Amino acid sequence: MSAAKPTQTPPTAAICTLQGSLLTLAIVTLLSFTCLSIKSLNSPSISSSTPPSTTLFAPQVRVVDKDGINQAERVEGEDEVSSDVFHSPEVFRLNYAEMERKFKVYIYRDGDPKTYYQTPRKLTGKYASEGYFFQNIRESRFITDDPDKADLFFIPISCHKMRGLATSYENMTVIVKEYVESLIAKYPYWNRTLGADHFFVVCQDVGVRATEGLPFLVKNSIRVACSPSYDVGFIPHKDVALPQVLQPFALPRGGNDVENRTILGYWAGSRNSKIRVILAREWMNDTELYVKDSRISRATGELVYQKKFYRSKFCICPGGSQVNSARIADSIHYGCIPVILSDYYDLPFNDILDWKKFSVILKQKDVYQLKQILKSITQTEFVSLHNNLVKIQKHFQWNTPPVKYDAFHMVMYELWLRHYLIKY
Repeated sequence: MSAAKPTQTPPTAAICTLQGSLLTLAIVTLLSFTCLSIKSLNSPSISSSTPPSTTLFAPQVRVVDKDGINQAERVEGEDEVSSDVFHSPEVFRLNYAEMERKFKVYIYRDGDPKTYYQTPRKLTGKYASEGYFFQNIRESRFITDDPDKADLFFIPISCHKMRGLATSYENMTVIVKEYVESLIAKYPYWNRTLGADHFFVVCQDVGVRATEGLPFLVKNSIRVACSPSYDVGFIPHKDVALPQVLQPFALPRGGNDVENRTILGYWAGSRNSKIRVILAREWMNDTELYVKDSRISRATGELVYQKKFYRSKFCICPGGSQVNSARIADSIHYGCIPVILSDYYDLPFNDILDWKKFSVILKQKDVYQLKQILKSITQTEFVSLHNNLVKIQKHFQWNTPPVKYDAFHMVMYELWLRHYLIKY
């Protein structure tokens, strides 16, 4: 009786067995890494990721609170920040949350608050944005009494109030110069950075003239200005464009009303710049563009000028005596797409908001083709611009006390970004 031969596994079966083993090992490994990842996500911690290339100023920080909830997701769900209108929405959410937790500003207390410092003249008119900022920062969470804990130092020069007290431009220059020089002599903080971590707030040409006696103040410190024209010393990415908002508004916000907007383009104002002269000359008699070379007289009816914003698709915003205009904020408030017609204008929050998503930005030379450009925008494109405009209205609104994501907080966010550049 012969011995039985051992059974030999066919080559194909051996290969199948090996593949099965490798597959099993891969599944086990994948499950292990998944469990570790979930455990890591659920652990309460604050971790930092590599700074993204999408932001010039600040590192992207992933903040997880004590309950393990991503703060960016919490902000998006609770505060309705629209992703459609930001250059980098996730970076904005993360940095905004970080700003709210950490940002501290020290306000110098020197000077007489009843005259020139710390108290704005009023919260109305074309200088209202300056006044609101002074009011808001005192009402905010960002103030610290300890200068050693401050990220930035606020020099509370109220040029607006000086103007209200009929102070001459020559005396303003002397007052500001002596005041700032006294702060430099009394405190050590300016000399640590040559003023790079200091900022001041001015609106219109008054602030420009009042600081003429201190070239190093304009050159080194952060200027938050309503008239950010390059030809008056405004330095983009160092300085901050302050939105010029005339509050209170005469009528409520517009929006979600595209069917009522039958006028193609609208502008009425004084001819106080070359571009406005050309605009009026070229389009004043057009049948589709409503262009007048003067403000609409009250004699024609109550609030006719403001009501035209509700009826118009596009509101033309040419530069006046300065590159900016309060008409931009008016257009945003009333739901009319602003048409920026001004060269060398660093638009407010330009490095945060994507203005092309809710406005039309043209060069001054485009004024001759204005009607053709506006008519080439399809109804679908217009509706998209209008919907996005409604989403950003809250960013161009001043409140007292300030409200999350309003104009004050957007300016503070700009300052928060800049403070990363001046750590010594």
